[in-house]
Order: sequence, then structure tokens, then C-alpha cells
Amino acid sequence: MRNRPFRILFLCTGNSARSILAEAVLNRLGAGRFEAYSAGSMPAGKVNPFTLELLQDHAYPTERLRSKSWDEFARPGAPVMDAIVTVCDNAAGEACPIWPGRPATAHWGFEDPAAFQGSRQEKRERFNEIYQQIYRRIEELVALPFETLDAAARQKLKSMGQK
Repeated sequence: MRNRPFRILFLCTGNSARSILAEAVLNRLGAGRFEAYSAGSMPAGKVNPFTLELLQDHAYPTERLRSKSWDEFARPGAPVMDAIVTVCDNAAGEACPIWPGRPATAHWGFEDPAAFQGSRQEKRERFNEIYQQIYRRIEELVALPFETLDAAARQKLKSMGQK
């Protein structure tokens, strides 16, 4: 049995949309069992307004969400992660810091809704589509038996990104 929640760091380049969405969704769906964080290799410095709007529309707390560098999680004293999940193809191909504790790694590629060009309504719809994809993937994740931290659960985490 684990004595703390399973910690996951979601990474993306800008840490303004996909990784923030994943952090918020996992902290809600996995409350008590999981602890989610997000960061970026080249953080945008602010959370995308469409991300915040979507999360607020779904009654997620957003006050603590911020765009931040992955360096925060590679420093001494940072929370030790059990898994690192990249949610964009750019971050998956970048040279990552050395993570304390040798966490499991996985890649879940999602389209970048912030790069979509269209009307305000079309952008909102694209953000919602990506949110729904992330939400479904995290529903699968929280159904896994991470309390036992067995090898099969870690392998399932990795294979979830290969859909």
C-alpha cells in the first residue's frame, strides 16, 4: 500500500493548455489517489484564456494554475514524481531534465488547441474537444491499480499513449 498519492507531472512545451487541462482533470478525478502537476520546457508565462474559461465552465478551481518551467520539478526539494507524461509531441522529443526518483515515462500526444485558428466559438469548440480527449484518457488512468505500483500498471500507463 502507498503512503502518499501517485504523483504525475504532465509536460508540454508552453504549459498553457494541454498540460494544464491534464493537471486539473487528474486532480479532480484522482483526488486522494493521485497528485497532478504540470510544467513546460519553454513556458508561455500565462495560462491560455480559453483553458481557464473551459475549466471555469466545468467548475474546476483555477486560482493555483500557472504556466511554469519543468526546472521547478528537477530541483532539490521538489516533489518526487512517480510518472512523467508528455502531452505534446514537441516536449516528447526534447531533452528532459534528470528527474529525481527515476519516474515512469509515457507520451500521450494531443493536438494543440492553442494553435488552432478560427473564430472565438470555433476555438472554444476545439479546446473542448481536446479537453474531452484528455478527460477520457485520465478516466482510464484513474481506473488502474496504482496503489500497488505494480509493473503491469506502469506498463499500462505507457501503452495508453499508443492509441
